[in-house]
Amino acid sequence: MGVFQHLFSPSVQHTLDLIGIFVFAISGALLAVRKNFDVFGIAVLAEITALGGGLLRDIIIGAVPPAAFTDLGYFTTPIVAALLVFFLHPQVERIQAGVNVFDAAGLGLFCVTGTVKAYDYGLGLTASAALGLATAVGGGVLRDVLANEVPSLLRWDRDLYAVPAIVGATMVVLCIRYDALTPFTSGLAIVTAFVLRLLAMRYHWRAPRAWNRRSTVSEEGTP
Repeated sequence: MGVFQHLFSPSVQHTLDLIGIFVFAISGALLAVRKNFDVFGIAVLAEITALGGGLLRDIIIGAVPPAAFTDLGYFTTPIVAALLVFFLHPQVERIQAGVNVFDAAGLGLFCVTGTVKAYDYGLGLTASAALGLATAVGGGVLRDVLANEVPSLLRWDRDLYAVPAIVGATMVVLCIRYDALTPFTSGLAIVTAFVLRLLAMRYHWRAPRAWNRRSTVSEEGTP
């Protein structure tokens, strides 16, 4: 039995996954509404945002068919989120702060479970951490690309998003390295990434730009 199965019971893991998928799907569907997409576009962006990172991870590690195609709940949950946003997007927009909190929780969860699953499939510690990061942020990158936006992950004017996931994934591989990965330490990694993301949103923490930057490009990326 791999490390992954020791962290949480299958029912708890499944429930946590569905919650994370749901809130990621909400963020994708909301962006689709802002971009004036039709109902199909809203559903597609919800699915991609929710499942893209996990699909990428599973394909790379050879966990095929990916979980998104073997568990009906994984596929239908984003559809439910898309329909909710389609009919109630003004109300959902008003609770955006709450959605962001759950999104931060999903980030923390997926960076940890993605790292552990990659390690269980034989990847080294560094590669496992990289795939943990990809699991957490990959859907958001695909969402932004499909919506014809510069991915939030690459924009200096957005609050830290990848860094909390990197910290969570790094904590996991260090625990694996020193044989200290338990439900408690994995939970600690999830909470650490979650809290870092919340603090980044609260205090608008951002990554530094190039040292001694002398660019003539404006902040919005136009001359």
